[in-house]
Amino acid sequence: MTQLPDKIRAGDTIKWRHDASRDNLGNSITSGDYTLKYYFRTNTNHESHTATGTAFGTGWEFTISSTDSDAFDAGDWFFQAIATKDSEAVTLASGQIEVLAGLDYTGDAAAFDGRTQAEKDLAAVQKAIRDIANGNAVKSYSVAGRNLTRYEMADLIALESKLNFEVQRERRAALIANGKGDPFNLFVRF
Repeated sequence: MTQLPDKIRAGDTIKWRHDASRDNLGNSITSGDYTLKYYFRTNTNHESHTATGTAFGTGWEFTISSTDSDAFDAGDWFFQAIATKDSEAVTLASGQIEVLAGLDYTGDAAAFDGRTQAEKDLAAVQKAIRDIANGNAVKSYSVAGRNLTRYEMADLIALESKLNFEVQRERRAALIANGKGDPFNLFVRF
């Protein structure tokens, strides 16, 4: 079984397979008897997509075209795979995937901010610290989508430390996911 990826990029062709399965009574659910559809939804802009499987052995194969995925908004999407036969419906899988923004463009490229939310929050906290250190009287500002009023310098420094840790954790995970290894591993040769 080729699983649906955890992350996809908008504008890519997405392919995966789903093997034949069994219901809770042990009855076979195969492509010869059932239709399997993956339903995708997100809470942004009321977007959705349905992928209908084609027979592949006793299971199903799915394709989301690059044209269809190009319309997906970046963010979290949820899915449910439902096998149907006559009036029967059985959920075979459900979960969540992350859609990454596509970077392709035609004409003039628009601005793109590929930072994670933690990186954006860290930049906002560091700006607030600089403003206070430079004597700018900051009475309120926005950090992490919240309006904050009169943060003390000590609170900002603690928040900066927490966000620095989160950003480093994300970067470490990205290096490992991209096959570049764990930067905290130390190898010794004898």
